[in-house]
Amino acid sequence: MPPLFRPWVDHAVRAVLVVVVAVVVGGPILLMVWVRTPYITGQNVPFEQPVSFDHRHHVRDDGIDCLYCHVSATHAASAGIPPTELCLNCHNQIWNDSPLLQVVWRSFASRRPIAWVRVTRLPDFVYFNHAAHTTAGVGCETCHGRIDRMARVYQDAPLTMGWCLECHRAPERYLRPRDEVTTMGWRPPEVQLAVGRALKQQYRVRELTDCTTCHR
Repeated sequence: MPPLFRPWVDHAVRAVLVVVVAVVVGGPILLMVWVRTPYITGQNVPFEQPVSFDHRHHVRDDGIDCLYCHVSATHAASAGIPPTELCLNCHNQIWNDSPLLQVVWRSFASRRPIAWVRVTRLPDFVYFNHAAHTTAGVGCETCHGRIDRMARVYQDAPLTMGWCLECHRAPERYLRPRDEVTTMGWRPPEVQLAVGRALKQQYRVRELTDCTTCHR
């Protein structure tokens, strides 16, 4: 009796099974890798802003502290965006006729805030409190990178859940004194783990990894 299927059918079935397994197993893996790429996370992508504000000049050259503009970073959930009037504290006398400041002057005259483009954006289902981190000794550059080296600000960290959990599981690796939170390029006077463990105890920092910490 001749065989029911031709010999090539066996090879075809094996090939189909390989493809199915590759799609079922490899598809989710590729998707998980893809959503962690800068293309999705927005990491290292500089944003065009309505005003050509160079953080290198203001932070590094002029020595303006982060909290001068982002005044609520140490006591509120949001770090805050500086109002137009704050810009004019300096620029009503310095470079006040520069074409680069026309947007600022129009904002002041119309009493409409400057439409800054948000750079660091978390999903709506993620809760983040700036004050909880800065008062615990987490420096601005830990999340935002070396702002003093950026002409146009970009998202320095991937901001993935895994990245956040690295800090939440072992905060002593990142903690610094509260009065050094805004210092760019801060280095511990001794081994970071020794400093971090002492600060972790002093500031009563907990290793919060339960879901409700960030998802409320």
